[in-house]
Amino acid sequence: MYKVYHRIERIAGSVITVKADGVANQELAQVTSAQGTSLARVIRIDGDMVDLQVFAGARGIATDSQVRFLGKPMEIPFSDALLGRVFTGAGVPRDNGPAIEENPVAIGGPSVNPAKRIIPKTMVRTGIPMIDVFNTLVVSQKLPIFSVAGEPYNQLLARIALQAEVDVIVLGGMGLKHDDYLYLKDYLDQNGALSRTVMFVHTASDPIVESLLVPDASLAVAEQFATRGKNVLVLLTDMTNFADAMKEISITMEQIPSNRGYPGDLYSQLASRYEKAVDFEGSGSITILAVTTMPGDDVTHPVPDNTGYITEGQFYLKHGRIEPFGSLSRLKQQVNGKTRSDHRTIMNTMIQLYASYKETLEKQSMGFRMSNWDNKLLKYGERFEKEMMDLSVNIPLEKALDLGWEILADCFTPEETGIPSKMINQYWPKKG
Repeated sequence: MYKVYHRIERIAGSVITVKADGVANQELAQVTSAQGTSLARVIRIDGDMVDLQVFAGARGIATDSQVRFLGKPMEIPFSDALLGRVFTGAGVPRDNGPAIEENPVAIGGPSVNPAKRIIPKTMVRTGIPMIDVFNTLVVSQKLPIFSVAGEPYNQLLARIALQAEVDVIVLGGMGLKHDDYLYLKDYLDQNGALSRTVMFVHTASDPIVESLLVPDASLAVAEQFATRGKNVLVLLTDMTNFADAMKEISITMEQIPSNRGYPGDLYSQLASRYEKAVDFEGSGSITILAVTTMPGDDVTHPVPDNTGYITEGQFYLKHGRIEPFGSLSRLKQQVNGKTRSDHRTIMNTMIQLYASYKETLEKQSMGFRMSNWDNKLLKYGERFEKEMMDLSVNIPLEKALDLGWEILADCFTPEETGIPSKMINQYWPKKG
């Protein structure tokens, strides 16, 4: 029996307050006004006063509008027919395709019991050397991509979606510019990857509160595919927009603000999403890559700061490249010793020499005379940036390792690299 109320006590922004009883937290409701019917979700209960978040915003809702509680949490339909489709966070088609209604599953449920998780041990190949060689992505890992506005992070996600060796891609967009939304959709469609992709998209022109649904809808669908034996990669952009939407709601509800106005439970809210990354024993897996933009390039901003504590490393996207310094995959050692015997050697040697190249650049900028060694480092650094760091580079791991040896051999003698003789004898390119 649905509970229906005909009086709204308070309207503030996208939050309405109703006097009701027997209502559960996160329960779904329909709000009917002269403007039509909108979905809402219970976000706070204080005695008999119930606050609901109206997904489409409260514009047009009057105090005599009807509120009907549905007795169930927010749900998203699930079937294989989701593949190749684009939806809003509420599961409404954005692509003019037919609605999907079968097999509804609740969103925002608990994460998997840590005791039931498998230790990550399998590499996710992306074809991007700065990931595959230097900061390997691992199945069931959760990693943010720290960036600033203007960097090509959506282009990077599109490349990863196209090239990652997984079964299903779930792409969640929050606060996307319409051009970015069309770029992601068209890029995947034109390159044949949309057929294995489900997109949940909130654009900047949509009501901001709808962005709160996108991560939960994306992860709920990912869990369903994973429990059916699929390896799923969830790509989210941008988690700062998600946090800003939470901030707006908390201000509307007059909650006591925490750091820079964000709600005090920001860490818990982010962690409840990131902790969905899991490898199910005998079944599939969920791996999460999430863009987090840093206002003012400030890594101490609450969103990247909390994200850094929750996740297992980070990729720094600067100047259109994944920077090797600061970027870190804490789980890479689980897999890069099992790929090829020279993987760790190439990874460590090339980064050490690149650090020396950066020091040489500083010497050059200050007018110091360049030694023969400095000139070798300058040649090496230019090749490394062009052939390994550039995001347009697309080569398998083994070819990237071979390329690493070629670059080293072109710039240095074996002795100058510090690589053990056994490895030199096995992998150093033979002349002639």
